[in-house]
Amino acid sequence: MHLSENDSIMTGKNMTYSSGSLTNDYTTAEKNSVLVVDDEKSNIMILTAILSEEYTVYAAKSGKDAVEVAKKYLPDVILLDILMPDMDGHQVLSLLKSREETYQIPVILVTGLSEPDEEEKGLRMGAADYIRKPFSPAIIKLRVFNQIQMRNQLNIIRKLSMTDQLTGVPNRRNFDYRINLEWSHARRNKMPLSVFFVDIDHFKKYNDRFGHIQGDVAIQTVAKAIILSLKRPNDFTARWGGEEFVVLLPATPEAGVLEVAEIIRKNINDTSIAGTDPDAKNVTVSIGTNTIIPERESLMESFLSNADSALYNAKKAGRNRVCKYTPNPAVEV
Repeated sequence: MHLSENDSIMTGKNMTYSSGSLTNDYTTAEKNSVLVVDDEKSNIMILTAILSEEYTVYAAKSGKDAVEVAKKYLPDVILLDILMPDMDGHQVLSLLKSREETYQIPVILVTGLSEPDEEEKGLRMGAADYIRKPFSPAIIKLRVFNQIQMRNQLNIIRKLSMTDQLTGVPNRRNFDYRINLEWSHARRNKMPLSVFFVDIDHFKKYNDRFGHIQGDVAIQTVAKAIILSLKRPNDFTARWGGEEFVVLLPATPEAGVLEVAEIIRKNINDTSIAGTDPDAKNVTVSIGTNTIIPERESLMESFLSNADSALYNAKKAGRNRVCKYTPNPAVEV
């Protein structure tokens, strides 16, 4: 293993350092990750040897690099040395806790200092735990394991709170979070942002005739059809409520959203719903779309409300169709 003075990060079980890139990417979806921050190569090597069998390990040799690596890779735990030149561990901790991307990552401070005041200072600043040098491999493993277990449990709770339990797609709360991110990105980069609402036609009659259990199956089927129709990783759908879904398409102009909406409408129309009654095997949907390049004075609420108006016009025009929003009136595709 080779380390030069300017090298800063590494990953995996058999690690090679590089300047800003990973030369041996040994990562798996199942592995949690740890970022080791220390200006001493020997300490990095010791901690890596202790942890790399169970975790993907990244490393940074300076406070500045630590913040950038944490932001890029979002490790599950950070082991942060306090005594470093240029930017010490307390300064790094303060930066990590001040950034939206990294403030939730648990930080374990590592130091040779033994004064209780130092430990108290770090914990007051938001450190999750404290480890003193020289290292005890068993203690390192247990402290990291405990933090990762807590983080994994919190992630499960967070995921459940952001997921619709019937369909497994994101819920309204998740959508609210996502649209705020995409709205800011679109406004900053002057890019189009598109949205559309999908509503199952005559769903109350369907429920009354075939029962709520069959109605749930229909909602699940529509959710799956929407997901399978979206091809880009950043396209996003959520259950808006009841029989209504919302789809958010970043960096998508009007022509693109109309094409995707029509694909979804047709796919749902052609999809067979599981059930014993042949008359319950199909539903149709109405869709209302809207596209905007957000300006500083643009209102997100109006953006969504206008898409909802287009949905209303799609239903008014006979259902099972796509309408786009125009100031007066919504236009059928």
